[in-house]
Amino acid sequence: MEEGNWTMVKDFVLLGLSQPREVQLFLFSLFLIFYLLILPVNILIIVTIMSDPCLTNPMYFFLANLAFLDICYCSVTPPKMLADLFCSRNAISYGGCITQLFFIHLLGGGEMSLIFGMAFDRYVAICHPLHYAKVVTRAVCWVLVVFAWVIGFLHSITQVIFIVQLPFCGPNKIDSFFCDITQVIKLACTDTYTVEFIMFFTSGMGSLLCFIFLLISYGVLLLKVKTGSSQGKSKATSTCITHIIIIFIMFGPAIYIYCRPFQDFPLDKVVAVFHTMVFPLMNPMIYTLRNKKIKHAMWRIMIHIYCK
Repeated sequence: MEEGNWTMVKDFVLLGLSQPREVQLFLFSLFLIFYLLILPVNILIIVTIMSDPCLTNPMYFFLANLAFLDICYCSVTPPKMLADLFCSRNAISYGGCITQLFFIHLLGGGEMSLIFGMAFDRYVAICHPLHYAKVVTRAVCWVLVVFAWVIGFLHSITQVIFIVQLPFCGPNKIDSFFCDITQVIKLACTDTYTVEFIMFFTSGMGSLLCFIFLLISYGVLLLKVKTGSSQGKSKATSTCITHIIIIFIMFGPAIYIYCRPFQDFPLDKVVAVFHTMVFPLMNPMIYTLRNKKIKHAMWRIMIHIYCK
């Protein structure tokens, strides 16, 4: 097709999760209840960590930032998905689609980078406990958080630059409930082999390599804890296991989605729902449920608010 014959697509149609109206309303109710129940808990986690003087450890600082990133991440696709399920209007403009794609990878890349900051924090705490206060200072924590945002931005802008250069002249139907590179790239009116390979390398292989590196790192830390002194061993082991759970939750769906050919598979939509809505909101809660300090601090805040 010659460039002069291209007709720019102005919007895309999101086919969503289901076509029957009854199923759409059921999914709307289900996801809305989940969203309204879990989202305030994540906000409470941030407020608790910021207001409680007992939670000044850098680990809690990273947890608050992770909760913030997760809240932002869950503000990209779920609101649009809920509106589409309720109103049965599944159109999204080209600009809105690109914006959605940009923020998904900005926040997703930022979260994955933040996990590295949390791994560094645990490495210093376990392997060099006497130097922990000098090494992991508040300034270092902020540098790691800013670095996570920068990495997320660079990763996201790379995806967007390659996507916006593709011509879209129809069809314009996306078999999903949000815009992502795996779906949008298939609608381009040109050969996308090179772009798909770049996306596979930056999003797929990048996620896989980070996943393997983090697992090896925490495996080494667990061995270090096991062979170390008994003091604080249980707490360090519990923290490492919690981080490993988050790594599987965060990287597993990303590897499934991006580390393979960009073709449709039966579980794609199910994995996408957990990846974009369920898992992000659950991440901070997993930390909270395994941490007595945060749970006690949250109860104190809620009691104070109730009795005020």
